[in-house]
Amino acid sequence: MGHDKCVISEPSMITMFYRNFFFLLWAGALFFGSCRKDSGPQNNNSTSDDECAEGRANGSGEAVAGRYIVLYKTASVSARGMTAERLNNIGVRVLQRNSINSKALEESFGGQPGGFIATISADEAVRLGQDESVANIEPDRIISLGTCFTIVAPSLITWNINRVGFGDGRGKRAWIIDTGIDFDHPDLNVDSVLSKSFINGVSSAEDENGHGTHVAGIIGAKNNQFGVLGVASGASLISLRVLDKDGEGLLSNIVKALAYVNNNATPGDVVNMSVGDDEGGSTTLDQQVRNTAAQGIFIAIAAGNEKEQANKFSPGRTNAENVFTVSAVDSLDRFASFSNYGNDVVDYSAPGVKILSTFLNGRYAYMSGTSMAAPHVAGLLLLKGKNITSSGTALNDPDSTADPIAHY
Repeated sequence: MGHDKCVISEPSMITMFYRNFFFLLWAGALFFGSCRKDSGPQNNNSTSDDECAEGRANGSGEAVAGRYIVLYKTASVSARGMTAERLNNIGVRVLQRNSINSKALEESFGGQPGGFIATISADEAVRLGQDESVANIEPDRIISLGTCFTIVAPSLITWNINRVGFGDGRGKRAWIIDTGIDFDHPDLNVDSVLSKSFINGVSSAEDENGHGTHVAGIIGAKNNQFGVLGVASGASLISLRVLDKDGEGLLSNIVKALAYVNNNATPGDVVNMSVGDDEGGSTTLDQQVRNTAAQGIFIAIAAGNEKEQANKFSPGRTNAENVFTVSAVDSLDRFASFSNYGNDVVDYSAPGVKILSTFLNGRYAYMSGTSMAAPHVAGLLLLKGKNITSSGTALNDPDSTADPIAHY
């Protein structure tokens, strides 16, 4: 696709907003007066970059009473490829030898090493945590995005794609743990067979929120004559739906989604995680990320939007081979005011301010957040594996060493 495509867009006056815990948002229209034929970076920062950045909604991080996530030790159990019946039998035995009713078992999950979810008392949780086969046990919690977006007309090669570079992603697979993906979007190549919902009572992995579809387009929007271009254009996108139409779900949904990847992905596949836990973190989630990455699967993770040290939040704080945590910059390479930071866990920075990508019902929208930065790195990992490079560094990075900006 050439760089001489110039799209002058006048967006719809309809501005839609989801719940946002951190910001009081304004409604209005966003206009473009011009665009250059070289499709170079546009300055889209006439207003504050955090006025419409995603945050966390009310209730995010609250524990679900009596519901616990149990993760096995790798040395004790390997549940990769096991049938559901065998998985449940292992969980029942663990419960019974700790004098816990087997009916407490709600659901098992596979992978390396796997685990289960149970409804038990706090005392039973303490007892179970001392079992020789259990690595981690922690309360299940509510995970909830607070997002906003602005519907606009598409523009083929956007500034952010030019900034990091792009290539042919056909034949490569990205597993997107998020709100789902719009299966019918004409600019996306969705694998509906492998896609799966992890929300209790919801069978469809289709997006009803928009966040996951936006992330998917950044990774792999097709190289065609309309819409936008993804970093790894035409890549196969697998929807792992862990959040509902309101952007809300459970920590255990994310853990189960990673177990599914662990069981079904192949080395060289990429996972994008633009979702995560609140401050304080989750040892179980961090370990599940490491277990999955150890299979040769690359994982791109959003650093978070709390303007704090990224090492306070899961899974962004996870350090491991094949795991990459991503902060956000704007079109002028300035560190995004909302982005979490810290060279101890952040590996790269990437565009995350006013990013244009695919949205629900075949549409396109702007969104901001480190959720938008991570899929740029996911796309580069699809194209180059660990051999992605950098071009420049984030200006005004709050820590002592500026994050390298990911590049093809």
